[in-house]
Amino acid sequence: MGRIRVAMVAAGVGLALTACGANNSGGPGSAGGTGAGPKVGVILPETATSARYESFDKPLLDKALRAEGLDPDIQNAQGDVQKFATLADGMINSGVQVLVIDAPNSEVGSAVTRKAQAAGIPTIDYDRLNLGGSSDYYTSFDNVRVGALQGEGLVQGVGDKPGANIIEIQGAPTDNNTTLLYQGQQSVLKPKYDSGAYKLAGSQRIPEWNNQQGGVTFEQLLTANGGTVDGVLAANDGMAGAVITVLRKTGLAGKVPVTGQDSTPEALQAILRGDQFSTIFKSIADQANATATLAAALARGDRTAADALATATSTDPTANRTVKSVLLTPILITKDNVKQVVDAGGVTAAEICVADTAAVCGQLGIR
Repeated sequence: MGRIRVAMVAAGVGLALTACGANNSGGPGSAGGTGAGPKVGVILPETATSARYESFDKPLLDKALRAEGLDPDIQNAQGDVQKFATLADGMINSGVQVLVIDAPNSEVGSAVTRKAQAAGIPTIDYDRLNLGGSSDYYTSFDNVRVGALQGEGLVQGVGDKPGANIIEIQGAPTDNNTTLLYQGQQSVLKPKYDSGAYKLAGSQRIPEWNNQQGGVTFEQLLTANGGTVDGVLAANDGMAGAVITVLRKTGLAGKVPVTGQDSTPEALQAILRGDQFSTIFKSIADQANATATLAAALARGDRTAADALATATSTDPTANRTVKSVLLTPILITKDNVKQVVDAGGVTAAEICVADTAAVCGQLGIR
């Protein structure tokens, strides 16, 4: 994939989109709107590699869209490309006024956006940009920044150990976010590799972000490197958990810093235990609210209002076009600031302060 250039969202818009609540706040229909207005279709990608789509994105999008007076139809393709296309056809034929998609891959996502465009339906790429597509807008986090924070977290964990052996377990090769994350990671890590401060012992992209495959691949790379590793760049929390399982088998858990992304309860528990060094917090509530506000403007036919929200840009090198974007700001989370995720409503204290982490929670003031 080509190099993606991303412009940061304007500070004023970022502040406007931040006052939007918790990752796990509310449920379907719990906000002020009746949901009886213009129909908006939303298709989420899967549930196998991350619980976020059903646990967080779906209820938060439902709540936010209804609060804007829209009537949401939110479906999940369960990782099935054909099901994704079929769901899209159904929504387009039913006359949705806006279509929001988080496609399993750019090929099906691009095909769907072309069909929607032909039907006069504006589309929003949600969370990942469909390369070669024709969506009108894109809402996500600044994924280059996410990658840079992952690199910074790894460096914090590894420190200045000379010639530290690093293994990278990256995301799906078909996901544009993987390219963006890698770009950010390497802005921090490549100078280390080039200078010899760190040694890249192996790097592999994992099809479909499959957690089990991520663990298997890590174990293979670890074995090939003589069982030696000083730091693991895992692209998300699910694969970080799989890596930690392997490290536990080899007696290295808690001794090797592992990165992640998503601030899942399981990952935050692992950070509190010392098995995982860092994760990235991305407020899904912020993302859902930004998407709903954008969808409401498009449903009204108000492109001026939509453009005022989407003040960032993302470049699609496949289609050779610039996509108007809302890019939110991620936060690096280590043990010292896990409380920040709780305070922001990303998780509850009860979800992360379990039997073997309760004492640490008390020390950190997490209640």
